[in-house]
Amino acid sequence: MTGHVTAPPAALADRLPDWVTLLRAPNPGPMTLEGTNTWVLRAPGAQHAVVVDPGPADEAHLAAVAASGPIGFVLITHGHPDHTEGAPRLSELLGGAPVLAVDPAHTIGGTPLTGSGAPLAGAGLEIELIDTPGHTADSVCFRVSYGSEQVVLTGDTILGRGTTVVAHPDGHLGDYLTSLGRLGAYQGIPALPGHGPALADCGAAADFYLAHRRARLAQVRAAVAEGAGTAPEVVAKVYADVDRSLWWAAEWSVRAQLEYLGVEQP
Repeated sequence: MTGHVTAPPAALADRLPDWVTLLRAPNPGPMTLEGTNTWVLRAPGAQHAVVVDPGPADEAHLAAVAASGPIGFVLITHGHPDHTEGAPRLSELLGGAPVLAVDPAHTIGGTPLTGSGAPLAGAGLEIELIDTPGHTADSVCFRVSYGSEQVVLTGDTILGRGTTVVAHPDGHLGDYLTSLGRLGAYQGIPALPGHGPALADCGAAADFYLAHRRARLAQVRAAVAEGAGTAPEVVAKVYADVDRSLWWAAEWSVRAQLEYLGVEQP
């Protein structure tokens, strides 16, 4: 539990609803896994679809997303560029379709998203906003249902493989732990993450992440007690099994952990 996790945090989904389509952006990397997942959701018989996370400003990817139209509006899970950079161009390709995000800076032609539990009219789909800050301050998830089928779009709050970072100082560990507890209620509902494969059980993945974070916190406490006084020193002790090329990202999470523990940082 306390080592570097590279496997999926829950069983993989063996199938997704017929109204869910994945278009993956060509931006693979250590932080994006196979690439950013752009999800297209269209209720059977509905004229308009809903897009979640346009991804980077890759013209071919955005053209493929636009070709799946008509699209009523675009939703953003959080403001990191690998999820939002292509949003202005996609809105343009879609004739001005609104882009809805928590952060006004990423909202185009609409009103910023607010209020956990708030429903969104979604072209035959039921869409509920889930407030899940922590990875970033503006992170949200979406529960989407059609008939008896449901999915939770988790952005980077839950990934399809491995664990995510708490992007300190914008991200906050206390908020993230609360958000994982909130997502733990969605037992048995598939998770559609921002990166990696779809998972069969959002609640199980959230429970795994929560246990992993608590175990990491115990390691950080121990490292500090043993004399590690800075975030880089904690990373060297706690994340020794992680490739050094990723230590900069681990330091984000460590700074968030030290802040959560009340440890002053230089």
